Amino acid sequence: MIKSDTLSSVAKISTLLQVISAEARLEILLAIGAGEACVCHLEAVLGYRQAYISQQLMTLREAGLLGTRRDGRYIFYRLEKPEILQIVELAARLEDLDLPAVDSGISLARSSCECPRCCSQVPTRTSA
Repeated sequence: MIKSDTLSSVAKISTLLQVISAEARLEILLAIGAGEACVCHLEAVLGYRQAYISQQLMTLREAGLLGTRRDGRYIFYRLEKPEILQIVELAARLEDLDLPAVDSGISLARSSCECPRCCSQVPTRTSA
């Protein structure tokens, strides 16, 4: 006979795996990596519409996998549980697949992004 606390644990694991099983959510987790990203970066890197990315981010936040930091009108997302990447990497190895290297976050997706992260890295023009 299986104890009820074991069933509860299995249900929690099942829920976590369901949350990360969506392709777009996996892409988001990998894109954020060990760094942080705003929606505009994710939109440019992944090619999804802003509304769709926001829905996926909400699901990941509700699952406790993402945390946020606000900088003005921009919200930056980071992994609250970076160990989740180990699960994704293990799954890739089980399928004998190579994942792109997970680095310290996504690179600048586009220079036209107006978030504080990009603005601080884009040289300003001086008038002559």
